[in-house]
Amino acid sequence: MSLISDNLQAVRADIRRAALDCGRSEQQVRLLAVSKTFGADAVLEAAHAGQVAFGENYLQEAVDKITFIRQSAPELDLEWHFIGPIQSNKTRPIAEHFAWVHSVDREKIAQRLSEQRPADMPPLNICLQINISGESTKSGALPEDAVSLAKRIHALPGLRLRGLMAVPEPTNDEQQQRAAFRQLKQLNDEIVAQGIVLDTLSMGMSSDLHAAIAEGSTMVRIGTAIFGKRDYAK
Repeated sequence: MSLISDNLQAVRADIRRAALDCGRSEQQVRLLAVSKTFGADAVLEAAHAGQVAFGENYLQEAVDKITFIRQSAPELDLEWHFIGPIQSNKTRPIAEHFAWVHSVDREKIAQRLSEQRPADMPPLNICLQINISGESTKSGALPEDAVSLAKRIHALPGLRLRGLMAVPEPTNDEQQQRAAFRQLKQLNDEIVAQGIVLDTLSMGMSSDLHAAIAEGSTMVRIGTAIFGKRDYAK
């Protein structure tokens, strides 16, 4: 068994424990394997160990990886999620190559994705990124703008608004972690109260997975615990 396969088993067991600790089922929490900076070989190892959904931050790296895997292993039906910041001049390849985008934080980006989504592909699944901790260095819509932005994006053709995503300010204090995730869940509930059906809360990484699941996460984004430490100097 490969190291990546072993790591995936350990992460899934951690998700299972976190879900059980708060009275949830592990089936309610999807694992998104964040494969940024790792090559196609690592993704293929994870795919052969049963992982389906992969998250990427860097567009050109991701498109090269997706294209290579689709050509070399067409039998694999992988689900690609873009989770990095989006520049308006990079929306077309995102609309053409990904099934999900977690990092939409303004209407202009959503409009471009809607217009550029190929007609022969299913609607692009969208999560609104919310700057839940109000950090000046972080992407994301302001919490007070979330409901109105969701209404506008929900109306766009070619997209399917699925939920919210956040990357709260890092802290080792579990109560602070939970407070941030609880705020995102409350925003989700406010949007649902407006008649928009949402089913996804993309929140939680290796360091705050338990707090996120306790507050209702339906998708956790895990990278290093699966693939190992990243070498950004490559």
